[in-house]
Amino acid sequence: MDVYFWRRPVNHTDLQKTPLCSACEKAGGKMVDFHGWLLPVQFEGIIAEHHAVRSQSGMFDVSHMGQIFVEGKDAWPFLQYINCNNIKNEPGAGVYSHILTEKGTIIDDAISFCLTPEKFLVVVNAACIAEDFAWFEKQAAKFNVTVRNESASWGMIALQGPQALEQAAKLLPQAKEVARFHIIEIELFGVKGYLTRTGYTGEDGVEIMLPGDKIENLWNALLQQGVKPCGLGARDVLRLEAGYLLNGADADQTRTPYEAGCGWVVKLAKENFVGKDALAAQKAQGVKEKLTGFVLKSPGVPRAGCKVFAGGQEKGVLTSGTFSPLFKGIAVGYLAAEAAVPGTEVEIEIHGRRAKAEVVKTPFYKNRV
Repeated sequence: MDVYFWRRPVNHTDLQKTPLCSACEKAGGKMVDFHGWLLPVQFEGIIAEHHAVRSQSGMFDVSHMGQIFVEGKDAWPFLQYINCNNIKNEPGAGVYSHILTEKGTIIDDAISFCLTPEKFLVVVNAACIAEDFAWFEKQAAKFNVTVRNESASWGMIALQGPQALEQAAKLLPQAKEVARFHIIEIELFGVKGYLTRTGYTGEDGVEIMLPGDKIENLWNALLQQGVKPCGLGARDVLRLEAGYLLNGADADQTRTPYEAGCGWVVKLAKENFVGKDALAAQKAQGVKEKLTGFVLKSPGVPRAGCKVFAGGQEKGVLTSGTFSPLFKGIAVGYLAAEAAVPGTEVEIEIHGRRAKAEVVKTPFYKNRV
């Protein structure tokens, strides 16, 4: 969600709107175009919203995210095949993984939740919904399984921060009992939905999914509880501090999980999955470039596209960068493997000027959970 992905919309009617679009505008959200969606970049301000999530709680409209249901006798084997990580078939359990091409490159990063051994909910990135669903359908032909794209039917709010569980429990007492990376079915405002506990900010929190026509009820209830609405700007800073990938920038179909610093999601020991052979070969050979963290040692705000120099030679390029209230200028980008060593001094070219920076291990920020 780097600012390079945002632009002021020329015509709001050309953009997709979430069920919370009007509520966000009413709350003072400054609306921008994000991958064809009309979403708030900020409300009170990025720094204030960042502070709210790091110290109290904040909520984000993430209704643009996708929900794909996978159901049938082969639901689990199917998900095992299209994911490089081991998907759990224990009801309630969720797993973060990458969905890959046959070349081992990243189509999307997604979380698969087991509702029953024969029914799963896969939450995917907004910009990848159509492509993911088409890929699912293509691969499903080999299995006794059905896939349904229900993304247009759901609204979703991410409630994040040290006080997030306490705020959620005022409406859903069971929220505090949900383990990390798990899901439960809920009933709220007379309808059924889902509550998950994952997070994209580096803080604890929950994501609550309800039918689109009821999600505004939840938004208003949380506003009344004093939860601060937050936008894309704060979300981008928070996720970058926490070391989470931005699909389409930090990871895409030109990069593998090993190059993206996510080798831990690759389980080469499992029987088979799409892209396994390519990843096995790459692991044996090693990567030439890898996603690397940087902290500026001089003034400036790094952005995607900035070149990285080591030893006076161009060695890489940034994929995400921002100003962090905690660390000042931070960024990630692909750097030649020999230079991607924590402590290495580099220079990042910002508006024609080279700013001193240091290679660091990510995440930049790690909380208590």
